[in-house]
Amino acid sequence: MLQEMRKYAKSTVASIFLGLLALSFGIWGIADIFHGSADTTVATVGEAKIPLDDYQREYQNYIRNAGAQTGKPLTPEQARAQGVPDQILQQLISRQAVDNVVNGLKLTASDDYVAREIKSIRAFAGPLGTFDHDSFLRAIQESGFTEQTFIAAVRDDTAREQLLGATRNGIEIPSGYAQAIFDYLNEERAVEYVALPASSVTVPKPADAALEAYLKAHAAKFSTPEYRAVTYVAMTPADVMSQVNVTDDQLKQEYEARKESYVVPEKRDIEQITFPDEASAKAARARIDAGSSFDDIAKERKLKPSDIALGTVVEEDLGKDRGAAAFALPLNGVSQPVKGAFGYVLLRVTKIAPGISKSFDDVKADIRKDVMQQLALAQLDDLSNKFEDAQAGGANLSEAAKKLGMHTVTVAAVDSRGMAPDGAKAAVPDEPEFLDQVFKADVGEEGDPFQTKDGNIYVIRVDGVTPPKIRPLDEVRDAATAALMDQERAKLLDAKARSLAAQAGKQQSLANVAAALGTKPQLSGILTRGTDTAPFGNALIDKIFEAPPGSTVYGPAAKDATYLIARIVGIAHPPTLPANDPRYKRFIAGLSDQLGGDFPTAFATAARAKQGVSIDQKMADRVSGGGS
Repeated sequence: MLQEMRKYAKSTVASIFLGLLALSFGIWGIADIFHGSADTTVATVGEAKIPLDDYQREYQNYIRNAGAQTGKPLTPEQARAQGVPDQILQQLISRQAVDNVVNGLKLTASDDYVAREIKSIRAFAGPLGTFDHDSFLRAIQESGFTEQTFIAAVRDDTAREQLLGATRNGIEIPSGYAQAIFDYLNEERAVEYVALPASSVTVPKPADAALEAYLKAHAAKFSTPEYRAVTYVAMTPADVMSQVNVTDDQLKQEYEARKESYVVPEKRDIEQITFPDEASAKAARARIDAGSSFDDIAKERKLKPSDIALGTVVEEDLGKDRGAAAFALPLNGVSQPVKGAFGYVLLRVTKIAPGISKSFDDVKADIRKDVMQQLALAQLDDLSNKFEDAQAGGANLSEAAKKLGMHTVTVAAVDSRGMAPDGAKAAVPDEPEFLDQVFKADVGEEGDPFQTKDGNIYVIRVDGVTPPKIRPLDEVRDAATAALMDQERAKLLDAKARSLAAQAGKQQSLANVAAALGTKPQLSGILTRGTDTAPFGNALIDKIFEAPPGSTVYGPAAKDATYLIARIVGIAHPPTLPANDPRYKRFIAGLSDQLGGDFPTAFATAARAKQGVSIDQKMADRVSGGGS
């Protein structure tokens, strides 16, 4: 379908059709050129209006991104069925409600900050890995923005985040509420239990009729995989590497851009004791020479570790004299008295992080390799565009590939794991994204070029599909028999365990149940909520923590087919932690962060309610195709 659209888009008939369509828009639609400017407000929040263009851009970007993720276009019908149009409109309304509050508070972001934010977005990087204005324009235009509207959007997002960040930061959950949750999560239990082994039930060997029915009920497990015949074209960086030329000037430019990673000064952790005069500093240094420690001197001067720590510094941070002295010392060495800003000091080195100094010549080869790879990827984009142009001109996949000097590969059959019917590896790229696209594509339709994580570009056409087929019973008899018997055994064990648990519950004891099974009750160790502790599986642990004291529960063991019958004999809660305990503080902080994450939504909801919202549903339906 896409290829047909490309071909007919250049025809005379299409030109006439599009001209009439444009004329109809002029008379009836988005901007009434004959009767003045029509109002295209899709929603109003307070006094602010959300234009149809904003809603249309957000909706189309969602549709495009959803299609890119799934490999299949999301149709308007599917989008409406999933509630996408309303979700996007509600998000826009909430965003505008918050923006109204932001504007009322006169919050904004500086030009410098906005520029830094935009330049930090990797999608806007050029072939050399740094911000590229042309790449920036192409990317935002694909998303329906102009340069001005995108900058405004980033500025609005930044200001909005200032406000919403204030609503969620600094939240601290009440200590009583936190303690209750802490007690619940850290509750400990113990049980006595008996094991009901798989051998305690007898499962007859199933007849062929039962096996046939089981195969049909579990067709996916006992069927051949779906196979697809596919023709594809591959475009790799190696195909265009011969067209890439890199000059020394480009390499030097890239070196300067990365210089912070190539030239890193030595860093040291420094401690400092300050003395009022040189004489007292010399006296302290003499005592260290005589056997006293740097820490002894600090304690005598009533200095805490935080008082003497200068942190991690580079030499220039300390100034000429102190820097030279500190960076000449060995690890744990103490300096001679040095003139400081407020007297004389003794310095000690507690940690050394060696510096790095790589010249341009040292890393030139590595930079060349990286830059050539980046430029090759850019050339690959051009090749992909030429391929699409050839298709748009009416060439099919093979013809377009031949025109560009490329080769097509045809694979008779491949499954979703990349295997051929004979169990050998099929002649397809060993990339999950490739196979994902193959098994999402419609038969006979030539897809658009898509890029995988390694930078390669592919175009595929699925030529045919061999659907899965249930294997003959004789081929899978052993596996099907074992699976069906396991299923029946589990049913019998579950029923028997339920009956024995009910008996133990009435008797408030496992003694008789254990005796009937020829065993004795065993006592568990400490069990904690949500923890898989042998021999108890997660499902049984959940039951143990849901039941009241003295109850009897049952469920499968963590391993093999054994069932366990367990009676709760002990419950304990952790002691109340002091408010300054690090574990309790971390717990409080985690809960508070989760609670704070809900505040922006609550804030937006309250802002909407206060400002008032109205929606022009007919206008919104112009974008999504809803309504009548």
